[in-house]
Amino acid sequence: MRRSRGLAAAVALSLAGTGAGLGLGLVPQAAAVTPPVAFTADALSTWQPNGVVWALAEAAGQVFVGGTFSTVRPPAGGAGSERPAVNFVALDAATGAPTSCVLSFTVASGTATVRTLALSPDKKTLYAGGYFGAVNGAAVSSLAAVDVASCTVKTDFRPAFSATVRALAVTDDTVYAGGDFLTVAGQPRQRFAAVGATDGALKPFTADADEPGRAVEVTPDGKSVLLGGDFFTVNGTNTHALAVVDATSGALTKSYPGFIETNSVVKDIATDATGFYTANEGTGGGVFDGRIALDLGTLGQRWRDTCLGATQAVLPYQNVLYSASHAHDCSGVGEFPDGRRHHLLAQPTTGTGKLGWAPDTNDGIGEGIGPRVMTVGSKGGVQYLWVGGEFTTVNGAAQQGLTRFASTGDTGAPSVPVAGAVGFKPGEVQVRWRTSLDLDDSALTYKVYRNGAATPIATVTADSLFFKRPQASWTDTTVSAGQSYTYRVTATDAAGNTSALSAPASVTVPTKVDGYPSQVRADGARQYWRYDESVLPFVADSSVSGNQSGAHLNAPALRQSPGAVSGASTAIGFNGTDTQVYGDERQTVGGSYTIETWFKTNTTRGGKLFGFGSNQDRGSNQYDKHIYMTNDGRLVYGVYTGATRTITTTATYNDNAWHHVVATQGPGGMTLYVDGAQKGTLAVTTHENFSGYWHAGGDSLGGWPDRPTSEYWAGLLDETAVYPTVLTAAQVQNHHALATAPADQVVQVTAAEDTYANAGAPATNYGTSGSLAVRGTSFYASYLRFNLPTAPAGTVLKSAVLSVKTSTMSGAGTTDTVSVLPVTGPWTESGTTYNNRPALGGPALGSFPGIPDGSAVHTTALTPATVAAALGGSYDLALGSTGTDALWLWSSEAQANEGTPQLTLTFGAP
Repeated sequence: MRRSRGLAAAVALSLAGTGAGLGLGLVPQAAAVTPPVAFTADALSTWQPNGVVWALAEAAGQVFVGGTFSTVRPPAGGAGSERPAVNFVALDAATGAPTSCVLSFTVASGTATVRTLALSPDKKTLYAGGYFGAVNGAAVSSLAAVDVASCTVKTDFRPAFSATVRALAVTDDTVYAGGDFLTVAGQPRQRFAAVGATDGALKPFTADADEPGRAVEVTPDGKSVLLGGDFFTVNGTNTHALAVVDATSGALTKSYPGFIETNSVVKDIATDATGFYTANEGTGGGVFDGRIALDLGTLGQRWRDTCLGATQAVLPYQNVLYSASHAHDCSGVGEFPDGRRHHLLAQPTTGTGKLGWAPDTNDGIGEGIGPRVMTVGSKGGVQYLWVGGEFTTVNGAAQQGLTRFASTGDTGAPSVPVAGAVGFKPGEVQVRWRTSLDLDDSALTYKVYRNGAATPIATVTADSLFFKRPQASWTDTTVSAGQSYTYRVTATDAAGNTSALSAPASVTVPTKVDGYPSQVRADGARQYWRYDESVLPFVADSSVSGNQSGAHLNAPALRQSPGAVSGASTAIGFNGTDTQVYGDERQTVGGSYTIETWFKTNTTRGGKLFGFGSNQDRGSNQYDKHIYMTNDGRLVYGVYTGATRTITTTATYNDNAWHHVVATQGPGGMTLYVDGAQKGTLAVTTHENFSGYWHAGGDSLGGWPDRPTSEYWAGLLDETAVYPTVLTAAQVQNHHALATAPADQVVQVTAAEDTYANAGAPATNYGTSGSLAVRGTSFYASYLRFNLPTAPAGTVLKSAVLSVKTSTMSGAGTTDTVSVLPVTGPWTESGTTYNNRPALGGPALGSFPGIPDGSAVHTTALTPATVAAALGGSYDLALGSTGTDALWLWSSEAQANEGTPQLTLTFGAP
């Protein structure tokens, strides 16, 4: 154990709920992180050793570091040069640089190491345990006492431990030790012992264990000692890995037989005012690798966190339990599935739910464990969480063995949101984005900007964690049918750090209800993936309120056209090898549900189209409620009830044509539909009940009948939806019919030529200018030419919308009305001047009733009949005004124009 506990510590611990603890006195709440987290995730500049850090302790603004290393060096880019540090270094808590305290821990044979550090309650004496025979040349035997003020060894403290000391806890008069030793001062003491704090004389305390001791902690009242380690017995009584003994005699007062799995051990114990916490590590299958909270009053379990990943250290601080591990599977507590390792976590001391603090290291050298020890140091009113171990990177940057995080100064901005926008009916646009990642803030504020305006049109708050980044969304009900809009989103944390703007998400508001997606939404889909995204990795959920977005894995092919449904919506392509889409958020599936998707393939290797599994980016070990294709093209819908229960089609569907498949289960059993027709039923009303994620394009299929060669789908998918109810046969048939119903088609045309005329420079041509200008007096007028397409077969022009964008210059907007007028005379971009400007006609085709300052896109609807007459040829427009307030716009030559000036044409059935 690294931290001192004893009678003097009880007072400080009793103040834990008011912001005190660990002997630091009253401390301020961490600045600008999501409560109750007390530290930022921004790693501070810290000197680093060339080996492994096993022990940390803090006193008087210094952090003492023990381990197995020989030198320390500055952080990358820091001042100074490498210097000797033999298994020990003292660093300034605020700067991370070495202090004047230099101690060398050595041994005559073998490899010396410092494995544990602890301070006396008054913080005047530092105790160091490990495997060593001398400190600065003074003979010791694996346990030494150091005067903190003078940084000298106390030669009158001379206990003799026969082997490695791995854990220490200190009271006013006693040092408790745990480790590998079997004797102390020549007397039998198996793995645990107590010596006098002043002279090191052996005490009667006897708590003999049959395997190594790794953790020692004294309860706040000083009456009991908590023991942790590899052991199976203490004083001959069965109690594996954890025990409570009398602080004076060592007699066993609480045993824990069968409490911790036999192939798991306790690596660390820490206490606060109400409880104690264990860090556990296991080997092999069926292990316990997580954390346990126990009450000090009853010594019984409060909660158990079953995350897998060898927890090495726990640190309760201000009602948060920080832990060091390489957690890779927290599915046992309803969090992230088996996958990437996460080395630093935080959770409330009252439960297992992870908080929004997740800086990270790598596994590093040695055993590849990562971080192994933590402590809190304080200087200048700022608290610093120090972390030591065998890692070689922190937050992706090179840094070995040591890092630290402060209670103030959050500088890390959230990740940039990935946004999209879609309209399903006139007057409404759904803006949605994948929530951002911020390693010390789970509660973020999102601002939505429309058409490049400087002021947000909406502000939304949403929570996200590194393993749970659900979609957030906002619906804009102030839009006009037929007009185009562009949206961008930023994320801001509690400190005011703001991400960059998301990439623009553009949408044209439909002039009529889009039949297929509107019906899917109306029928109650709670997850609806349309696959219209143009960038990785966000897959938007288009359901009304589900926000169950997905993530691309290994870059499926985006925007495959034509999709399954008529209109501009696109499909997604999978390679049949490793690409898929998985759900962003863990969920459960009730007794009634429907899954639906469209597919197109000519594969002869089969594959899973869609299903539910226990993992995300790895193959699931639980999987059912899925639809897959056999090698010969038949479809299988199956659930698992202790045995596989399936419906299989007799027809084959690998004919490279679009098909519609729907599978339902509820009180009436299972039903499979293909292309609107029922293909089979089964009287099975149950399925495997577990929490997991929906997968499109692949997941595990081991043990299922007619298992295809490939578990991954080679082909296209589109319009994948999940419902919490059973769709009726009529609803399924309606969806199939709606997919082929005519849909509006949107075509966007950027100006082929544009220029302006200026009365102040009557002979000057502005055809290469990045700007356009409009004013009545003194005269400016802008001229635009668009090369229009013909109407698609069977359609007519339903609407035409002109988009322009104001420039960034001060006063670019205007208070005057700007009219859109037909051009009746000839002109060219390269030849037009004020002197030869073309004649204009009337009436106005549209107008902008004043445009505010600030660079933004503005739109106006034009008279469709006039534009329709010019389809298939060039179409000329002019922007004019009768007022005196100039309007400045970006031309098509400007880099910042975002595709403007632009005409958006919507074609539909007559």
